[in-house]
Amino acid sequence: MSTHFPWLTTIILLPLVASLPIPFLPGKDNKVVRWYALGVGLVDLVLTLFTFWQHYDLQNPELQLVESYTWISQIGLNWSVGVDGLSMPLVLLTALVTTLGIMAAWPITHKPRLFYFLMLAMYSAQIGVFAAQDLLMFFLMWELELVPIYLLISVWGGQKRLYAATKFILYTAVGSLFILVAAFAMAFYGDNVTFDMRELALKDYSLTFELIVYAAFLVAYGVKLPMFPLHTWLPDAHSEAPAPVSMLLAGVMLKMGGYALIRMNVEMLPNAHVYFAPVLALLGVVNIIYAGLTAFAQTNLKRRMAYSSISHMGFVLIGIASFTEVGLSGAMLQMISHGLIAAALFFLSGVAYERTHTLMMDKMGGMAKQMPIVFALFTMGSMASLALPGMSGFVSELSVFLGFTSSEAYSDPFKVIVVLLSAVGLIVTPIYLLSMLREVFYGTASPEMAQVKFWDAKPREVFITACLIVPIIGIGLYPKLATQTYDVKTVAIASQARNSLPLIAEQPPSRLFSRVLSAPQLQTPKPSELLGVLK
Repeated sequence: MSTHFPWLTTIILLPLVASLPIPFLPGKDNKVVRWYALGVGLVDLVLTLFTFWQHYDLQNPELQLVESYTWISQIGLNWSVGVDGLSMPLVLLTALVTTLGIMAAWPITHKPRLFYFLMLAMYSAQIGVFAAQDLLMFFLMWELELVPIYLLISVWGGQKRLYAATKFILYTAVGSLFILVAAFAMAFYGDNVTFDMRELALKDYSLTFELIVYAAFLVAYGVKLPMFPLHTWLPDAHSEAPAPVSMLLAGVMLKMGGYALIRMNVEMLPNAHVYFAPVLALLGVVNIIYAGLTAFAQTNLKRRMAYSSISHMGFVLIGIASFTEVGLSGAMLQMISHGLIAAALFFLSGVAYERTHTLMMDKMGGMAKQMPIVFALFTMGSMASLALPGMSGFVSELSVFLGFTSSEAYSDPFKVIVVLLSAVGLIVTPIYLLSMLREVFYGTASPEMAQVKFWDAKPREVFITACLIVPIIGIGLYPKLATQTYDVKTVAIASQARNSLPLIAEQPPSRLFSRVLSAPQLQTPKPSELLGVLK
């Protein structure tokens, strides 16, 4: 549906512009600034819902609400935004989780003006990442989002906050260099120089060039996903970050990596994706098993949930690698589902920390009797995370499995290996989550904790958790609530990826890459005869 009003530009810039008056707000306490920030978040959330309800066509796989303005003509940078099935649901997720994160920050009393300013600036940057259709603009939004996260961890984090913040910025900054180099390489490839993603997707790249650019993007987005072995910054960041920041880290920022993999690696570089898809599937298996087993060794509540996030994002990699509509739909649904579930669990961990002033599970225990509502909410979040039927996590992980097992691109032995090893996550996840609940809420309390009387969840805390649990259950019972927002787009992308299979079968890569990736010479150009693991 066409519209002349710059809806997306308004949605992106509103939080950033509204954050500028924060230093001049009246009042010495944090009441005015927190209500102001919450009001801005709610206005942007409502505006986002209204815009997509009135001006977005769910049956149109093309970009919608497209706006393009010349920004810095000397370097070819344009303000170019638009949304489709990949970005629209993630923009909604960002608006919801960030608004709830602002509400979750009520207990923040140290430098509240700076805190809420950074939260609103990050709000704009994250939506900008999902809406950007100019690759250079995408990079700038990607970088802008890093600064608030670094400051939020380093100023309001725990005892090792500087170490965690520095590790985060180093990992992500190095990853960003790969984005910048790959972006310029794609822009200057061929006769015309452009950063427009739609024009870049139409360029006729050589296969060797695609493979190099794909590898660069994979490193950059693998850091953010996070993907083994580029994941080690995440447990440190989560364990030191305040709960509202952890909500945004797990609920939104990790999804930027998965979104970019689909948008650029799969949609813009489909030929290279044929060669890297089995690698993604195997890395997804490693994520699931390694992070799930490592979670057992964590005695810190948030570190255990951080490794749980790493494990769950492995399903996204497998779904992206599936070459099927169902598998890619499962990857999208897993990102949405995990965004809601992780935000709820990290918020509740903050609620527990506010009472106990510790995240060490062996120092907690016996909290269920004093905090039955918190226990019930924590249990619901954990059940969703372990993919209990009726919750969104069950539908997303099942879709990934169905999509990968029904893929005609891979041989049966390879599919069996991937699915069986991935199923280990379905066994491990309930164990470490249920043991976490038992230790925190029914374990033996330490002598210090035994003398403390805790208070149960407040109405604000119940409301925030309910705003996340309700869509988790809603999607679990009726998945179409989420899938209808992106189905037409994932069908188009999966079809495009499959169309590259017979083309690549006829055109093996250069000698260097044939040695590195072991792409075989095929006798017949059938899509099912690829990559050594293919029939």
